[in-house]
Amino acid sequence: MYPGESITFTCTVDMYSGWEYEWYHNGVEQQSSSSKTIAVGPVTLDGSGRYQCLAKRGQLRTDYSDPVSLDVSDPPKPILKLLSPWSDVYENEVLKFSCEVSSSEWTVTWHRDQNLIANENGLELNIAAAKVSDRGEYSCKAHQKHRGVSSASSNTSTVSVYDKLPTPTLSRDLSFSPMYIGETVKLKCTVSVSSGWSYHWYKDGNNLNKSGKELSINLTLSDRGKYSCKAKRGEKTSTGPSNELQLDVREIPVPLLSPKTQWLDVFPSESVQLSCRMEGSSGWTFIWYKDSKEYHEGSVTNSEAEGILSISQASSSHRGKYRCSGKLTGRTVSSARSSPVELTVYDKLPTPALSRDPIFTPMFTGETVKLKCTVNVSSGWSYHWYKDGNNLSSFGEELDISLTLSDNGGYSCEARRGEKTSTGRSKETQLDVRDGKPNVTLLQNPSDKLMHTGDRISFTCHVNVSSGWKYVWYKDSNPLKSSENFHQIASAKTSDSGSYKCRVERQTPTTFSSESGDVELKIDERPKANIVLLTSWSEVFSTDSLKLQCDVMGSSDSWNYTWYKEGINVSQSPSSKYKVTPNNDPEQSSYTCEGIRNERPLFSVRSDSYRTKNLLLKRRILLSISGCLFFGIIAVFIGCVTLRICRKPVAADDKQEETNLFLTMAQLKDRNDAPCPLVEYITDADVNPPAKEGEENGTSCSEETPLPITSPDEQAATTNGKETTENGGGMVSFLQ
Repeated sequence: MYPGESITFTCTVDMYSGWEYEWYHNGVEQQSSSSKTIAVGPVTLDGSGRYQCLAKRGQLRTDYSDPVSLDVSDPPKPILKLLSPWSDVYENEVLKFSCEVSSSEWTVTWHRDQNLIANENGLELNIAAAKVSDRGEYSCKAHQKHRGVSSASSNTSTVSVYDKLPTPTLSRDLSFSPMYIGETVKLKCTVSVSSGWSYHWYKDGNNLNKSGKELSINLTLSDRGKYSCKAKRGEKTSTGPSNELQLDVREIPVPLLSPKTQWLDVFPSESVQLSCRMEGSSGWTFIWYKDSKEYHEGSVTNSEAEGILSISQASSSHRGKYRCSGKLTGRTVSSARSSPVELTVYDKLPTPALSRDPIFTPMFTGETVKLKCTVNVSSGWSYHWYKDGNNLSSFGEELDISLTLSDNGGYSCEARRGEKTSTGRSKETQLDVRDGKPNVTLLQNPSDKLMHTGDRISFTCHVNVSSGWKYVWYKDSNPLKSSENFHQIASAKTSDSGSYKCRVERQTPTTFSSESGDVELKIDERPKANIVLLTSWSEVFSTDSLKLQCDVMGSSDSWNYTWYKEGINVSQSPSSKYKVTPNNDPEQSSYTCEGIRNERPLFSVRSDSYRTKNLLLKRRILLSISGCLFFGIIAVFIGCVTLRICRKPVAADDKQEETNLFLTMAQLKDRNDAPCPLVEYITDADVNPPAKEGEENGTSCSEETPLPITSPDEQAATTNGKETTENGGGMVSFLQ
């Protein structure tokens, strides 16, 4: 091909349909397409190389196609020759040129001073009678008859008419391009008019200080460049420079050795092909080596730039490292040896290994399972699948199955390569497929439907078969954060009431799931215990103990009761009452209680604390008041006696009947209304004091009325004291 042209490649798969195609140039992916054709163009010189394709459908990929080599180069440059004996002519002399092309497929056009000469399109240009207007630089261009390709201009030939001197023509004996180091090329400078010329040589415009019509060069890399020459005749006559000639000198390329078949590790009787390619030019022949010795076995074929070594039936004797080298036909150029390619020949065929993902057993209809057949040696295998010994007509390393009941059975595979190589079948793997979904059971522990705040509750999600499940939890259809097979409520709240359920699911890779039934849970507030003081006011002065009662507020259930002193359990009893004495509470401690029972709620919220010294303080206040009243009465009595004794007597007539304020013990015995001194001085207001002295939260206190303890503040105001009792006629402290 030539630059600017276009080419279309077609990739054909002779089985089935639905393929997509990947295109490669020199092993590099160019593009993917659903079309099996691809247009390349307009091509450039970089378009040279190997083109390949492969087809794919889903996970299935074919092998690479055989490569198609494309050589893109510039059109052959035509050669212009002067056929007349001279180029410095006069009017009416003959000028004759020829334009040489590579084949009859080319036509030419003629140009003078780069201008097209009209009506001149043959392979020769004849000017029978030259005129001044015919002077100039002649060239030709080649044109491909059927492809619209034009070459670059040929070498030029300058024609001088009249007194104009000729221009030398520079040529070379070898037209190879590129040339390689170590080769020899001869350049020749020619003046076609007259004779007696001497010649001078130039490289890249610099004088080489060499003479002679020919210049012979043993090429090195430093000889790259543009060459030209000049001709002199006598001392004053000198032509202009000749046309320039480019020498492209390169290192001898190292051949590229690669497998032409798709694998380098083979089994007995398989075939192998190795390709040895040379870049840069054509005309190479190839020499092959095995383990550093020249190798003459197998079949060797050579093309312009590629040699192929074919081994039709591999055996253990073919194991080894292979190399190649190239030699240009008709030239003295030989390359170094290529890098080695090692060929491995196995003694026997491998056994494929069959695996599955996932490995759950059983599985359910609607899930997806992937079977994979693996051969751990070599490459290039095609795979064949069997179910219960029957061919499934499925190919590829992996087999994806969207499960139905009909997919129950034993599966095996077999890693073929080519027409002759087959591994035999793998071990069977069994698929157990079941219809429907697994049973999911949601269990609550404890199982009571009515629970209370503070309870610890756990739910467990149980699946009856298989494994690999992921757990999803819901409350009132809203997802919960739990992801294990259990969900726990460490301390229940009323907001935890609702409908609970769980769902199990797994990816295979499609999502398969099953749900449990709903479990209803109700959380009620736990009742709270409260301490009530049962000791009455009259007992304040006589008792040596306090009676406390534990009530569970708002509950009519039967309870047992636990009492705590400073947080330590001191009593468990069916009775709600508890007695505090100076012996068991010398420190005036803090008491709490709670209710317990055998049915839910199993226990109550513990009561607020009650400290005994709060009541003792009030008792001291009451005792102080009563003491003052008692001694006040004694003082009044003594005062009355003193007044009676010391009072001046009055006349009998003036004496009024006096009321006998003080009765004798005999008189007191005869009267049932005799006043008690203590009672007379403890008035109704003292016995039934105002609310601020005798009421707790608006309740009148009497001998029969208990004192409730309702809050810490009221406890501090009403019960923070020490109880006293009557003991042998004296007042004794509660704590002695």
